[in-house]
Formats: sequence, C-alpha cells, structure tokens
Amino acid sequence: MSRIGKMPISIPAGVEFKFENHTVTVKGKLGELTQDIHPDMQISVEDGVLTVNRPSESKAHRAMHGLYRSLINNMIIGVSEGYKKELELIGVGYRASNQGNIIDLSLGYSHNIVMAVPSEVKVETEMQKGKNPIVRLVSHDKQLVGMVASKIKSMRKPEPYKGKGVRFVGEIIRRKAGKSAGK
Repeated sequence: MSRIGKMPISIPAGVEFKFENHTVTVKGKLGELTQDIHPDMQISVEDGVLTVNRPSESKAHRAMHGLYRSLINNMIIGVSEGYKKELELIGVGYRASNQGNIIDLSLGYSHNIVMAVPSEVKVETEMQKGKNPIVRLVSHDKQLVGMVASKIKSMRKPEPYKGKGVRFVGEIIRRKAGKSAGK
C-alpha cells in the first residue's frame, strides 16, 4: 500500500480546488495550476480534506496513487505558499544580473550567457562585495522552478577540484585531491 498515496491533504483557506473531467484545477493567492489525472484515480473532498483513492492493487494503480497525491499536494502548497530555489555562483569573476525575466550570467566563458526565464518564475539576483553572487527563483509551480534552476546549473556544473561552478545554496560538493607531487 502506498504510504504517500494514503495520506490526506488538507486544503488551506483561500485555496479553491476543482475536479472535473479528470482535470484538477487549484487556484490560490499566488496563481492557478492545472493537472490532468488518470481516469482510474478517484479524488474526494470532504470538509476541506482531500484524499486520492485507487480502484485496484495493480502495479500501475499503486504507482499512480502516490504520484497524483504528490502532484496535487505540490500544487496546493505552490498556490498558497510558493517555492523558492537559490543558486550560488562560485568562481573568480562570476557575475549575475537580471532585467525583468532575462538573466545575464558571466561564468568564465569568453561570452556572457543570456537566458530568458518563463514569466511564471520571478528572478532576483544579489551581488555583494566579498560574497558569491546569488540567483533566487520564486514561483508557484514546483516543477518549473526546478527545471529553470537545473538549466542555470547546467551552464557551469560545479567541478570537484576547486569547487567552481553554479550550485544550490547549501549544496555540498565532494572534493577530490589534485595532483600529488611526483618523484
């Protein structure tokens, strides 16, 4: 039995939940999200508590049970509280700036990387003297924030010798010893 799928979801005040034609729509103060649900899954709402049920114990139904419960929970948290990811640029001369939703990264290449971020994600860059530049991504869509953060991180992945690159704030990179002195 899926432990995650069995857990009930409480719908906070100020969040509208609608389920019709196998589509879940969640609307809150931060935005609106929709998700298609497999026709076999059953969703019920009673007294502000949402539960996801499955029709059988087949492997496919067990897999979808936990998946859809997690997706709906992430949607409800997203429209009520939102999601935030922070990236840190570590390296000499690494800089970040933004103009609206266009981010300009200087990551040690011969050219700057200019990237357009989807309009649902708010971008904020912070550069202080003596500290590494930080890029903050905020949105109501957990999947979209993760994808944008992953795309930015892929521009210059952290390397294991000096630790230079783009990483999440607080992420620990396993370091390797460099060359040892020969003969």
